[in-house]
Amino acid sequence: MTSFPLRQPLLLGMMRLLDYPELAAPQALLGFVERCVERGLNGFDHADIYGLGECEARFGAALRLRPALRQRLQLISKADIVPAAQDVSRWRVKHYDSSARYLTRAVEASLQRLGVERLDGFLLHRPDPLLQLDEVTRALQALVAAGKVGWLGLSNAEPLHWQVLGRELPLRCNQIELSLAAQQAVWDGRLQALQADGLQVLAWSPLAGGRFAPALQQELEEVAAALQATPMQVALAWLRRLPGQPLPILGSLRETRIDEALAGAELQLDAPTWFHLSEAARGMRAP
Repeated sequence: MTSFPLRQPLLLGMMRLLDYPELAAPQALLGFVERCVERGLNGFDHADIYGLGECEARFGAALRLRPALRQRLQLISKADIVPAAQDVSRWRVKHYDSSARYLTRAVEASLQRLGVERLDGFLLHRPDPLLQLDEVTRALQALVAAGKVGWLGLSNAEPLHWQVLGRELPLRCNQIELSLAAQQAVWDGRLQALQADGLQVLAWSPLAGGRFAPALQQELEEVAAALQATPMQVALAWLRRLPGQPLPILGSLRETRIDEALAGAELQLDAPTWFHLSEAARGMRAP
């Protein structure tokens, strides 16, 4: 296993890009990306299904206004989910497709939408129960060899998924749902297993989409007041306390929220505070 190439406080998730009308114009989005880079944030997390491709297309339109900026960015994308709206079969059903043909076409389509020659990172978006190991391995190795992908990772993978694929591929990360409201990986050993196998954890929905339960929100506010921080900063500090220091993917593209997250990047929680918040979120004491 090789080390994860990004060393920064957080990644920026592009899933909700279309929810920000102020970033709809290419020039406005370009300005946003440039300001993020100035803050030390150059990692942008995409997927082919975000906006059914429109999120990547808008990002690419912004980059085309200043092609030199590409050299300062780390662009990640994911594929293998086929939404029901894009299923051409008679069933119109959401499914996964990890065939070599599909993955190759998905990467090439992302490159075209983004207007770049290479994805820095490419992740299998969801575990496909029909995945053929030899076929996937050959396809991803070929994409790396062709210079279309820099490094490889997984998303939402369970231990056997990453261990089997990791025998054949130099995986660098696993992107999983992880937050105070989604703690299963904290208690079942997955984080330690990922750390032992050399995979960086990327945490999607690290703030539970802003939907923390009222009781947890109250405890976050109390801890934040004691530490002269904000509830958001405390929730992200809870993540950083975990093994392997998971890298949160911030879903909000509001610059005030990004600044708030960065301002709390050095906040540390001691073990009792960590367990107190975990207990408040789970509604039960540690085993």
